[in-house]
Amino acid sequence: MKFVPASRPTDVQTKEDTRFMRLALGEARRAFDEDEAPVGAVVVQDGCVIARAHNRPVHLRDPTAHAEILVLRGAARKLGNYRLTGCSLYVTIEPCAMCAGAIVHARLGRVVFGARDPKAGASGSALKVLNHPKLNHQVEIAQGILADDCSSILREFFRLRRKEHRT
Repeated sequence: MKFVPASRPTDVQTKEDTRFMRLALGEARRAFDEDEAPVGAVVVQDGCVIARAHNRPVHLRDPTAHAEILVLRGAARKLGNYRLTGCSLYVTIEPCAMCAGAIVHARLGRVVFGARDPKAGASGSALKVLNHPKLNHQVEIAQGILADDCSSILREFFRLRRKEHRT
């Protein structure tokens, strides 16, 4: 039997993380098709998808309609509780400060994200909201799952946006 450090995911966790991140990427593609910034999110409890969502601030005319906020709302409705203890959030990009705050308040157990966000990421890239030492809830974080896929859809979206604005 081989010792596996707690901070390193097992093969089972990696397979599950990849599977659920692919679902989040599917949501990101839906956002892309709707001309929204392509971010997708999925909430999972005990290996089952509870809710899924994608960015919708433009269509809903709502600055809080990030994929993470929408999926947390859906999961809370489904479970009948705003506390999502024991749930995991899979999101294609590192959550921003607003979303990180909601994640902490929802008491999510785990956040798995694909691409880091050096400009606005709140799990350590730009800010440290998730797992800030002064907060009363700590979230397990896994990052880099399908990072290339998660960042390439964002790059392509913004490349096309820049191209449209030039013509």
